[in-house]
Amino acid sequence: MSEEVQVMAGIPENDEAFNPSAWIENLASILAGFLADPRLRYSQGIQPNVVDGELCLLIATWLETSDRATYDYVMEYAKANQLRVQEDRRTGDRAIQKLA
Repeated sequence: MSEEVQVMAGIPENDEAFNPSAWIENLASILAGFLADPRLRYSQGIQPNVVDGELCLLIATWLETSDRATYDYVMEYAKANQLRVQEDRRTGDRAIQKLA
């Protein structure tokens, strides 16, 4: 499986602020679940994260083949709201760690 990660930013393609402001948490929470302890665990392939000081949603590209429905849902959300989705190309200390 590929370890590539896509970053979905909260800035639409037209550079205007996107509302609702809690969309990242809402989208990540829909795809999260609970384990034996009562703590919410984010999906391994969809996780909120801060990138360059901005809250973003990380999307593992391997979801496209392993969980197509989830991948399509997230990509359709981005498309419907004209949100930017780009490959994370940072390296070294600034690179996003592999999703566990």
